[in-house]
Amino acid sequence: MIEFEVNDMTCGHCVSTITKAVKQTARDAVVAVDLGNKRVQIESKTADEAEFKAAIEEAGYTPVQAPASAGAPRKSGGGCCGSCH
Repeated sequence: MIEFEVNDMTCGHCVSTITKAVKQTARDAVVAVDLGNKRVQIESKTADEAEFKAAIEEAGYTPVQAPASAGAPRKSGGGCCGSCH
């Protein structure tokens, strides 16, 4: 999974533009965009991180590799969300 932070992604049009850029780079790409957290997750077998980064930049945005642990679900010692004990 490739994950970028795109802090200059601010609206639905941005989401659409970035999704289109990713899909033009690799038709097989599965794209998940979280506008609220400004995250773009991509799964592809035909293109790599550098290609997707270049495509998003060419679309006018500034993708930064997201920290590996930031997008991963957090596991807690118990309870459903970590705030339960």
